[in-house]
Amino acid sequence: MERFFVKNFGCRAAQADGAAIEAGLAQKGLAPANCYSDADVIVLNSCTVTATADHDLEQVVRRAHREQPGARIVVTGCYAQRAPDAIAKLKGVSMVVGNSHKVALPDLIARKCEDHAEYHGEIHAGDIFESREFLSAPIEDAAGDRTRPNLKIQDGCNNRCSFCIIPYVRGNSRSASAEQVIGEVRTLAERYREVVLSGINLGRWGRDLAALDHAPAGRKLPWLVRRLLDETPIDRLRLSSVEPMDFSDELLELMAASPRIAKHVHAPLQSGSDTVLRRMHRKYRPRHYEDRVRKARRLMPDAAIGADVMTGFPGESNAEFEDSFAFIDAMPFTYLHVFTYSERPGTPAAEREQVPAQVRKERTHRLRELAAGKNLAFRESMIGGTLSVVTLDGGLRGLSSNYLKVELARPVEANRIVAVRIGAARGEAVMEQSAFVVIG
Repeated sequence: MERFFVKNFGCRAAQADGAAIEAGLAQKGLAPANCYSDADVIVLNSCTVTATADHDLEQVVRRAHREQPGARIVVTGCYAQRAPDAIAKLKGVSMVVGNSHKVALPDLIARKCEDHAEYHGEIHAGDIFESREFLSAPIEDAAGDRTRPNLKIQDGCNNRCSFCIIPYVRGNSRSASAEQVIGEVRTLAERYREVVLSGINLGRWGRDLAALDHAPAGRKLPWLVRRLLDETPIDRLRLSSVEPMDFSDELLELMAASPRIAKHVHAPLQSGSDTVLRRMHRKYRPRHYEDRVRKARRLMPDAAIGADVMTGFPGESNAEFEDSFAFIDAMPFTYLHVFTYSERPGTPAAEREQVPAQVRKERTHRLRELAAGKNLAFRESMIGGTLSVVTLDGGLRGLSSNYLKVELARPVEANRIVAVRIGAARGEAVMEQSAFVVIG
């Protein structure tokens, strides 16, 4: 029996794709392997969001070929879609399958295994915009937590931010049907207390379905979330990243009203400078973003509020960075994901004048220090209060509804929802003060 090993790079959507590939290969009769050296087929599910991501993939190809020279290496994912010819030339690569053909990947591999066929540098990649199909399967958390599966319900993006290659390698926005999502969540609810809904542009869920099916315009993400609450027994839903202007009043009010929705708002910002946002081709301005964030804070006083922020975008002046820093400082953020801009060939931003690397690094450091202070203040504000926590693997860890790492005072079975009284903030977590009470 042929054995396979799948390694994923990049975002939650890529991890979900990898999980679906694993399931598909298993259905075709292949057996999973634990590492490269045990595998006959090695599938590398690539990312291409930065040049570093491309380099990482190339290094792993070389390593896998060195450790298991007899294995067939198959590269798929976003880098495979963007540069299939370049990847096919890497020593050891047997097949390149872009996102356009990823749904067919298990069939392609199984057919070769059945025929005992040799394949060297074979390429399956085409127009990503031709197909509405995308892989979707619930996955375990990337950090090894097996109690909070992520379910990808949307793929692709219609935005064309000047720094981003993803729409060109994942295509336009496409949504899983409501019935498919409800069915998946209903099944997951039999095993898990919390499910995370994710996507490349999650807030756009349903827009394409309405156009295709001539469905009522109101069938958007809030409508789907209501149906999930009404038609599944899941204890807690968590929304991953949602673009700021998709945090509508309807969605925020629903999140605030339901105890079954995690009090967690993650809205990508990228920059707090109006002029930088314009050059990024983002569809909002700082005042629009502030309106959404402050509405979320009014409705959910203890919610986690996080953002993605980029430093060193091409042309970012000192004054623009200081404007962005001041804006971020004034916002009620509880955490930030701060990224240093990295040139992505093929995007408009890569053609502009670049900010020196050292300047980018210094700006990233300043923002991360600011984020650390905000996170500490938020955690300290929880002391003396009680948080709803889903317990994770290992017995002594949990994650609160408002996205705080929680250290428990004594071991408890994973995959339970417990009420935890907080006694201290330490390291990057909060600490339990007294015994928990199991509530789900």
